[in-house]
Amino acid sequence: MFSKIYSDVSLSLLIVLSASAWGLYWLPLRAIEQTGMAGSWSIVLINACPLIVLFPLFIFNLEGLKVHTVPITCAGLMIGSAFTLYANGLVETTIIRATLLFYLSPIWSTILGIFWLSERLTRARVISILVAIIGLGLLLTDLNNLESTKLNIGDLFGFLSGIFWAIGATIIKRWPNSPTLPLTAIVYLTTTIISILFAIVIFQDPVPDIDTIRESFLTAATWSIIILLPSFWIIFRVSQLIFPGRVAILMMSEVIVAIASARILVPDETMVLLQWIGAGAILLAGFIEVLFGYHKREKLTEPLGNLPS
Repeated sequence: MFSKIYSDVSLSLLIVLSASAWGLYWLPLRAIEQTGMAGSWSIVLINACPLIVLFPLFIFNLEGLKVHTVPITCAGLMIGSAFTLYANGLVETTIIRATLLFYLSPIWSTILGIFWLSERLTRARVISILVAIIGLGLLLTDLNNLESTKLNIGDLFGFLSGIFWAIGATIIKRWPNSPTLPLTAIVYLTTTIISILFAIVIFQDPVPDIDTIRESFLTAATWSIIILLPSFWIIFRVSQLIFPGRVAILMMSEVIVAIASARILVPDETMVLLQWIGAGAILLAGFIEVLFGYHKREKLTEPLGNLPS
């Protein structure tokens, strides 16, 4: 699946492509909602489905959890919490706003990388973050609809999710030899449990009946197991090899996919010229980071398949 020598650019492209798949995460959530299931429970269902695959693999590979048990658990809890908050943000506010507020994470990731991982702050990184922030600001601007600029609970979820993700990604990079299978299992178990608590305690939505679950299961399983789970694993794996600030910037490809798909498929998700310029600025930030983020291209001489997994 992977070549024997990995450049920084090739790893970056893997992140870009995998994150792009997550730009469509809102689609199955909205599709499940249309069956009559409350949005909070649609999040539970789509996050629980991968456990069908992950739990047996995890049980038969418990030895992997003994490698860096505490970092794996902490990273899983942080990313699982981020995932839950982000998903609820998509349900409680607009797709565009939840996605953009999550992607303040390059700022938090870069700060953590500098102080915890001794990451060198390059000029390209500073420029790419500034360009990304400008882009985010423009994307949140709609002078023709000032009502849309008011913040709500979904916006708070999106903002907090970026912070939790940055912490989790930094832990992954700090312990690069940690196996990704138990990490992925813990992430999905965490987000399933927290999503259930959100549905029952915070939103107090009724538990869906069996017929509704049965009607939604195929959609949830197809998206979460076949499309989203592999891309999530790739992001975790590559995050062990490159710095979290860079990962967060490259993952902004999700923003473009989310915005474009929402703009096409959801009539209410409209954008004005300034917002399109903002989207272009985010793309530019990613290109700056890929092309100029490091003075030297990184090479990994050991096959990725031979690294601990």
